[in-house]
Amino acid sequence: MQTRIWDLREYEDDLHQYPQLDEIKRIMVEGGLVAFPTETVYGLGANARNEGAVKRIYTAKGRPSDNPLIVHIHDVKQLDQFVQYVDERVKVIMNELWPGPISFILPLKTGYLCDNVSGGLNSIAVRMPSHKIGRAFLRIVNEPIAAPSANLSGRPSPTTFEHVYQDLYEKVDGIINGNQSDEGLESTVLDCTQFPFRIARPGAITQEMIETVLPNSIGQSDFNNNEKPIAPGMKYKHYSPDTPVTIIRDLSENITANKSWENVAFIVPESKKQFIPNDAKFIPLCKDVTDIKTANHNLYSILHVLDQNSDIQRAFIFGFKYNSETEAIMNRMLKAAGNNVVEGDEL
Repeated sequence: MQTRIWDLREYEDDLHQYPQLDEIKRIMVEGGLVAFPTETVYGLGANARNEGAVKRIYTAKGRPSDNPLIVHIHDVKQLDQFVQYVDERVKVIMNELWPGPISFILPLKTGYLCDNVSGGLNSIAVRMPSHKIGRAFLRIVNEPIAAPSANLSGRPSPTTFEHVYQDLYEKVDGIINGNQSDEGLESTVLDCTQFPFRIARPGAITQEMIETVLPNSIGQSDFNNNEKPIAPGMKYKHYSPDTPVTIIRDLSENITANKSWENVAFIVPESKKQFIPNDAKFIPLCKDVTDIKTANHNLYSILHVLDQNSDIQRAFIFGFKYNSETEAIMNRMLKAAGNNVVEGDEL
C-alpha cells in the first residue's frame, strides 16, 4: 500500500491553505485510514460510520476487535447524532475541559455509527482534541472519526510523526505530520454512564481537576478491571517496547557497581543520575521527581528509543510515588513493564 505523507506544520493556523486538503478529505470519506496528530498522541483515524474503514483499523494495528475505539469530534453538536443523551452534569465538565485531553463514555444511540466502533458495548467514548491541526482535520472531514493510537497494537503509543511512520508506513493510506504531541499520554477517560462518574483510564486531566469543575462527582475507580474493557488500552498488553523494562522504586542510594551494567539503560530524573552505575546508559526522564508533566511528555519517545538502540538489552525506569498527578504515567509504566517492579536496593 502506498502511504501518502502530508506535512501540515506550516499550515496549522489556516489548514485551508494546504493544497492537498481535498485529497485528505476524499480518502477519509471513501473509507481510508489517516494518522493525525492530537495533543495526547497521534491517532489512526477512520470514518466511524464506515464499517469497512473501521475494520481496517483493527487489521492495520493488529488490534483485538473487542477493544473499543474513541470517536473524535470537532463540535459538541455532533453528539446528537450518536449519543442518547448527555447528562447536565457532564455538560458542565465538557464546557470547562473541552476541547482537551479527556474522553467521555456516554450512552450510545444505535444506527448512526457502525457497530464495531464500540466493541460490542452500549456506550461510546468521545473526545474533542485541542490540537490545532488535529481539530482542523476533524472539522474539514466533518464526520465522527474513530481513532485509537496510531501504532501497532501493544507497542508504545506514538507522539511524533516518526513513531507513526516506523509502525504504520505502507499499512495506512496517509500520515499527517504535525509536530510532537504536547501531553504525551492518552486522554483521561471518564465513564459517565453512572453517577458518581468514574475514571476508566487516567490521563492528564486528574480527578482533582474534574472535581474542581464539579465537586464530589467522581467515585472509586479500578484501572485493573479489564475483563470487559469500557476504555481503550485496558484489557491487553499495552505500551510495551521489545526491550525488557522494569520499574525501579526508591532510588535514593547508589546501585551496586560490582557487576557490568554496560548494556543496561536507566530512565530516571536528572536529579537521580548520581545513583546509577557509571557504566550504565543514562536516559533523562525529566528534571526531578516533581516534574511529572515532562515525564508524561517524554515517556513514549523514550520507549521508542530503547528499541532503536541495539546496545540496550534491558532498561530500568523510575517509578514515581503514587498520587493523583502520577497515576496516569504509573498506569502506562506498569503496563509497559508487565507489572515488574524492584526496589533500588534489590539491584
